[in-house]
Amino acid sequence: MAHISAALARHEGIGLIQWAPSGHVDARVEIATTFEEAAWLAQLMRRGGISHWLRSNPISGVFAAFQLLQKLRSAYRRRRDIDLYHINWLQCALPLPADGKPILITVLGNDMRLLRLPGMQHMIRRVLRDRKAAICPNADWMRPELERAFGDLATVCTIPFGIDPRWYELERRFDTNALPKWLCVSRLTAEKIGSLFDWTAPIFSGGKAELHLLGPMQEQINVPSWAHWHGPVTPDVLFSTWFPQVHGLITLSQHAEGRPQVMLEAMASGLPIIASRLPAHDDLLSQGGGFLCRSAAETRASLNALSDLRENRLLGQHGRARMRREMGTWDDCAQRYVTIYDELLGSSGI
Repeated sequence: MAHISAALARHEGIGLIQWAPSGHVDARVEIATTFEEAAWLAQLMRRGGISHWLRSNPISGVFAAFQLLQKLRSAYRRRRDIDLYHINWLQCALPLPADGKPILITVLGNDMRLLRLPGMQHMIRRVLRDRKAAICPNADWMRPELERAFGDLATVCTIPFGIDPRWYELERRFDTNALPKWLCVSRLTAEKIGSLFDWTAPIFSGGKAELHLLGPMQEQINVPSWAHWHGPVTPDVLFSTWFPQVHGLITLSQHAEGRPQVMLEAMASGLPIIASRLPAHDDLLSQGGGFLCRSAAETRASLNALSDLRENRLLGQHGRARMRREMGTWDDCAQRYVTIYDELLGSSGI
């Protein structure tokens, strides 16, 4: 979200007022978050976000969700001087005032689970009535369900996120590895790890390649002795240390993914990807840039195929070209949003 905010702030004609957790913010962005709200949001981030809080402790998580909606309601009501709401995540639209102002709602993968909660579609439909609205998932696989739920009240259009230009310039040095190194960048939960350890054990435990895990431990799971877990990592460290040296990115997640940004950055960097068959992964990789796997045999075959340096580079280059063409940069993403803003604010409607 910080990248979107900065790119929108760079766009002429946009006066951006932001309500969000504290962090680096472009000087052209006006902060709407109060000190008390920023402190509460910092606590929420330390808990792994509202989705993780709800999963790990449903009772206190529900209370936190109501607190979040209450704080959003206060923020919306004290800032009446806006022309359009740009809201990230469907649930953040629930407390909107009935002021008729247009809205653009960015939808991510977790929102699709939210839609299946009893009464949720009805509550969101109430927010959409009597105003111009655009619902913008960041991947095509979400569109059919969103159109069925809200297509009569809002335009549903995919707006893919952008990618920092530096990833397109990254130079890979993986051909110097004594053994192929594979990288999994993920929160460590049972769903996010999925079948990774079971399906890849014969290769990684047998000394044919190395598996490196990067990400916070959000559930207590057993990490095999042959898997190298390094804890959380920043994008800067991924860029400078990990992405240049690894053979590729691997994820066998069973989680309801949207379109993981780290996968986009990996492809922009020229890394091939091995991924489980999920709608989000199918949507991203069906046109090339990696392998989709349904079984242990397919996963091991993919790892073996990509140990070949020529095959690895060709697949990685194909993925990088796709990202340049289809995703572009965060400034490209901001322009896609601005086009929708103009249509929502125009007299002819969207």
